[in-house]
Amino acid sequence: MTAKTQKKRLASLDALRGMDMFWILGGQGIFAALFVLTGWQGWKAFEAHTVHSPWHGFTFYDLIFPLFIFLSGVAMGLAPKRIDHLPFNERRPLYNKAIKRLFLLMAFGVLYNHGWGTGAPFAFEEVRYASVLGRIAIAWFFCALLVWHFSLRVLAYSGIGILIFYWVLLCFIPVPGGVAGDLSAAGSWNAWFDKHLLPGISYQNRVVDPEGILSSLPAIVNAIAGVFAGQLIAKANERGEWKTCGMLFGAGVVSLLLGWTWDLHFPVNKELWTSSFVLVTVGWSAILLAVFFAAVDILNGQKLAYPFVIIGANSIIIYLASSLVDWEYISRSVFGGVVNAAPSEWQPLLAVTALMAVQMLVLHWMYRRKIFVSV
Repeated sequence: MTAKTQKKRLASLDALRGMDMFWILGGQGIFAALFVLTGWQGWKAFEAHTVHSPWHGFTFYDLIFPLFIFLSGVAMGLAPKRIDHLPFNERRPLYNKAIKRLFLLMAFGVLYNHGWGTGAPFAFEEVRYASVLGRIAIAWFFCALLVWHFSLRVLAYSGIGILIFYWVLLCFIPVPGGVAGDLSAAGSWNAWFDKHLLPGISYQNRVVDPEGILSSLPAIVNAIAGVFAGQLIAKANERGEWKTCGMLFGAGVVSLLLGWTWDLHFPVNKELWTSSFVLVTVGWSAILLAVFFAAVDILNGQKLAYPFVIIGANSIIIYLASSLVDWEYISRSVFGGVVNAAPSEWQPLLAVTALMAVQMLVLHWMYRRKIFVSV
């Protein structure tokens, strides 16, 4: 009988994934509420990082999506396995599972796009097919194929090659009827691909869909970088946990420096998912993973991280629920009287707390009963 290789379960992985999701579930409203309560202008500076950059530039809210992709790579990197030496009939179940996961996540992404109050339109050309979950699925799928069939060296070369190819395409090759290096919304290669190849509608009918076709290519590199981070952690017992933590942190700093240096020619841009954006987000992802690995796994801070852990353990289902469930209505129904009875300056903060509380109660109930929904 062949024993199955078990992936090392990291509490810090769930905790960091949960911290990432926390801001999507309503946490981004905390800073605005604290400003109303205290009047301190510093909260406005924090609040500015809870929205996406309008075009070029970077806010920490821009990190949420690529961090999630990076963490999907970390999970693969904890126990990467080559299957290319196996007979095809033994590989087929893995291929089938990967393809099912790809299309299931893409279907969930469409469902999320047309969540409660709107509903998916009957006309196929009015559906938005590009989605956050779809991009996560695509990045994970192609990264998994690379992990299964090639060495880590080839994986590294693939990631570097993708970033350079994307840079050359966007900056040096002219769009049909356009000019080379046009990184505007309307004049970019991304807009051309979405106009000619993307079915359905784009996000808010923009000329470039932020989860469009072309920008899914560099997103694969976020997952590839996660694989290497997972490999570092998987071998932490060999070189020492603190040394591993330092290596992750240092790699993150180097990636940040490279990203912001590249920004001088190829601007950091989430909507285009530029190569410099990949390096900046990989840098912050590695730094955050190092911090969470130290705080949660090395220093045994699981209890303090529990709220993030229960979010991360069911991240896909709670993300879907953020579109399919009217949490604000539920929180008002349960805590509305308490919120309305409080002084006016306290009400925004209490409303955000109530919104998070009803979701956390559901996640706590699921976690205690070991109900974990994954795709």
